[in-house]
Amino acid sequence: MRYTVTSCAATFAFLAATALLLTGCAGKVRYPNYYMLALAPSKDPLSSEIQKLPAVAVRPFETPAYLRQGRIVYRESPEQIGFYDYHRWASDPGQVVTTAMVDALRSAGIFSTVGIYDGQEHAPYLLQGRLERLDEVDYKQGLQVEVRVTAQVLNTKTGAAVWAGNATTTANVDRRHVSSVVRALGQATQEGIEQLVRDMKNQIFAPTLVGAAR
Repeated sequence: MRYTVTSCAATFAFLAATALLLTGCAGKVRYPNYYMLALAPSKDPLSSEIQKLPAVAVRPFETPAYLRQGRIVYRESPEQIGFYDYHRWASDPGQVVTTAMVDALRSAGIFSTVGIYDGQEHAPYLLQGRLERLDEVDYKQGLQVEVRVTAQVLNTKTGAAVWAGNATTTANVDRRHVSSVVRALGQATQEGIEQLVRDMKNQIFAPTLVGAAR
């Protein structure tokens, strides 16, 4: 009987030690890294001689479902989407692009005032858009990123579009590291927003469209 107890105690001690060892291994949790799109639109105001349009409200930019998951995206082919498990966006990219578009419009001076649409805004113009792509691209020559943004400005009284545009921008990634990918995505996104604002300015203030826009 003493032998049995001793054997059971030894077995229990062995199992307890094994459990502790396994627990220690399982306890090494890997936490995700979070990143922000760094966007800083350039200052490019209109001439003071040009009369600005009335206020515009900017509706939050829509995004595809795969971008709303929060994980940074890579594409190994045009048809295949992959996700980094431990590299994620700290803020919703659609919201970041919305804020950047508001800042870019304010800097450009196209409208007298620019604000975020909150569902109760009654501005004469409404800008709505969509962030179509915000991807690392692995299947082209070298490592690149691709960003695609579309937008349009509507006359809220008539529902007519006074401007519509899209921008697809790419940037090379200098080294294979997620932080470099994020930096390139920020550059490409900023370039796309500025491209849209320039196009908006040129079209809305073209002589044949000024009267229609008002």
